[in-house]
This record gives sequence, structure tokens and C-alpha cells, in this order.
Amino acid sequence: MNTVRPCGCKGCRTCLLCEKEFNILDKPSYCKLFQEMESFVFCPECNKIYPGWDVEAVCSAHPEHCSAADGIDFPGILVMPNFLSAKEGGDVLRNLDEITWQASQSGRRKQNFGPKTNFKKKKIQNGDFNGFPAFSRFIQERFEGVPLLSSFQTIEQCTLEYSADKGASIDPHIDDCWVWGERIVTVNCLGDSVLTLSPYSNVDRKKYNCDLVDEYKDSLICELASNETLERFSRSVIRIPMPNLSLIVLYGPPRYQFEHAVLREDIKERRVCIAYREFTPNYLRGGCDEEKGEEVRRKAKNFWDHTKLPITAVDAV
Repeated sequence: MNTVRPCGCKGCRTCLLCEKEFNILDKPSYCKLFQEMESFVFCPECNKIYPGWDVEAVCSAHPEHCSAADGIDFPGILVMPNFLSAKEGGDVLRNLDEITWQASQSGRRKQNFGPKTNFKKKKIQNGDFNGFPAFSRFIQERFEGVPLLSSFQTIEQCTLEYSADKGASIDPHIDDCWVWGERIVTVNCLGDSVLTLSPYSNVDRKKYNCDLVDEYKDSLICELASNETLERFSRSVIRIPMPNLSLIVLYGPPRYQFEHAVLREDIKERRVCIAYREFTPNYLRGGCDEEKGEEVRRKAKNFWDHTKLPITAVDAV
């Protein structure tokens, strides 16, 4: 159904509301598809993956399973439980709800602060972007204490709300590789959920601008997976716990060689998270597009009081 609908869905994206209203019956079930594949669960305690689908069941078996022979190293994933305190999460959530939410696709709502980007034409403009809400500043500052994120400079901050009664989800995808850098960061402010990785066939390397990774692959934090490893996981999915108040980072192979999704079936309650993006090396100092990124990087150092300044949320086009 290639139309924009009142709920915010468009094209092939749907939620429970428009599926019922427009009698959309052909919504693909990624959950059913993935459950037919070999499945693993990532354990944040021992940083290995173990056979299984149920995240809670597998992770609760730690530390017994940490010496199991079936544990497999799978680099490129960081999960830090309790990155925020309960009070901090509650305070951030209260402030977020004081900012206007915008309808988004697949049952989600969003608040987006960052430059205007056109992924197809590879164009970026600062537009009205002037930094981020001051109440979230401490989160970015806390990144400096995480070794993996010590050099991370946020240039987009996007809040996403997943609603269980709308059947909210996000389909398998790779975040754009032309402008967004290697580290994909998410901070959970409310609700437990699961991130599901599935192998990307790379048949169309221009999709998601994956072909551009070759330009900066030598500067990646984590080496990409070999063809042998990719073949090993070609019919597998990897389930990553995203606990309430946690920090999740994808980089290396999970960032570039696997699609990630949040399944409808894994949204049991309201979930609110903040996603953070950095520039690719091309837009940083010394990169071929350094000048184009300079204004955005400068604006990204600003923080403003959301109760006093007009709010302009910027959509990617």
C-alpha cells in the first residue's frame, strides 16, 4: 500500500492501526521468518553468543554458561546495563515528553535533532539544527567515560518511542554508511527490548551506501568479518538484549555486515530510547568533506533549554 497514512506509516511500513483500518493482511512476519533460522543470544556478561532465542532465558543462565563450549566470540557489540540510574531515566523521560513528538513509521514516534540529510543524493545541510536539549547533555558527557566512545562526537540525536498497542517495530536495515559513522549508539530510557541481527547478503552494495565503506574501512575500530565467518552465520540471527536504562553500541561486523531490527513481538510495553550518530571519517578533520561537516560539528556542541527555546525537529529526507 504505497500511500501515506494518518498513523505516520507509508509505503510497505505498517502498524496495527493502519493494518486494521485498511485491511492490510500481507504484512511479513520477520519474527516467524527468523524463528525458522538458527538463533543465538548475546550475553553482555561474557560478551559471547550462545544458542537460543529467548534472551532472558539465555542471559539468566550466566555465569554457568560462560565456560560452555558452545559460546562463540562475536565482536562488535557492547551492552552496558544500568548506564542510567532509575532517577536519571525518569528525569530524561519526563523532559522528552515535554517536547513535541512526531508521528513516524511502523507505530513509532520520534524527536529528531540533527542536520538535514539526503541519503540518495548524498547531500547534507545544517538547516535549523542548533544542537541538543540541555537535559540530555550529561548522557553525551558520560560517553567520554566509556573507552569505546571516548572519541565519539554526536552529530545527530534521535528519540524513538515504540508503543506496544500500535505494534511498533523497525524492519531490518543498516544505518546509512555515507554520513553516519561506525559506532551506532542507543541509550534506553524506558522499557526492556531486544535487537535482532540478521545477515545482509550484500547483493546490492549501494543499498544503505554500503559501497562507500571501502573508502574508510582502514580506520574502522573493529575489523570486518571474513567471508568464512559470514558464511557460518548466513542462516543465523543474533538476539541482543536491550535492558531498560542500558547503553548499546554496534560497530564493526554487526554495524556493516548485518541488518538490525526491533521486532513487534519484542515490544511488550512503552519503550523510549535515544539513538546517537557520529560522522564518517570523510566529514571529520582531515577528511575529503571536512568543510561540509565543520558547521554541523560546531552546532553539535550547543545545548539549549527546551522550556525556553522554540523546538524544530529535523527529518531526514
